Amino acid sequence: MPVNINIDKAKDITKDRLRADRKPLLEAQDVAFQRALEDGADTTAIVAEKQRLRDITDQVDTMTTTDELKAATV
Repeated sequence: MPVNINIDKAKDITKDRLRADRKPLLEAQDVAFQRALEDGADTTAIVAEKQRLRDITDQVDTMTTTDELKAATV
């Protein structure tokens, strides 16, 4: 008997996993941003990386298989 997987629930679980994975990365970018501001350095790359990390869970919405969800990384 095949196992039925609720893809919506699987997407929610994947988003939670990605959020947990990205948390320390966002915190590190926050520190880098503050240091760049203090040094008067360009923050463009830092801002772009922070936005990429924030947007990472959006990719999950278009996934249709559990293999795609398992492969999703930060």
